[in-house]
Amino acid sequence: MPHSLDDFLLGSQAAGNVMAHARLLQKLAHIYQQVAPDYLGRTSRVANLKSGTVIIHADNGAVAVKLRQMAPSLASEFAKRGFECNGVQVKVQAIEIAGHSPAPMGHQLPMAASKALLALAEELPASPLREAIQTLVARAAKAE
Repeated sequence: MPHSLDDFLLGSQAAGNVMAHARLLQKLAHIYQQVAPDYLGRTSRVANLKSGTVIIHADNGAVAVKLRQMAPSLASEFAKRGFECNGVQVKVQAIEIAGHSPAPMGHQLPMAASKALLALAEELPASPLREAIQTLVARAAKAE
């Protein structure tokens, strides 16, 4: 009978494969944190390695765009450090932070803000921006 979870995972062939893959991901994550700019490393993480493609999850679209631009250089860095890496794929996968809830939806705007936004919309020519401001104020009014 195994004495620890590590013994169990290392003892079974399937579990051993999972452990080996987990260790590989840890090494990739360590390299990623070394080569990615700090602001990107804090808002993204290595998620997987499939068929030579490193999959990175970004917390938002802006981070994903920058990482996609850097994908060739990231793949090159992984390859230089001994990993079979023929590409990097970036996906937006936001993480929830404990104690934080999603942004509230449907809250009313203060009257002064509604009036200021409506005044701004009236000054704008017919455009998507004008329509967006009018929609925002209308939705906020419905939330009352």
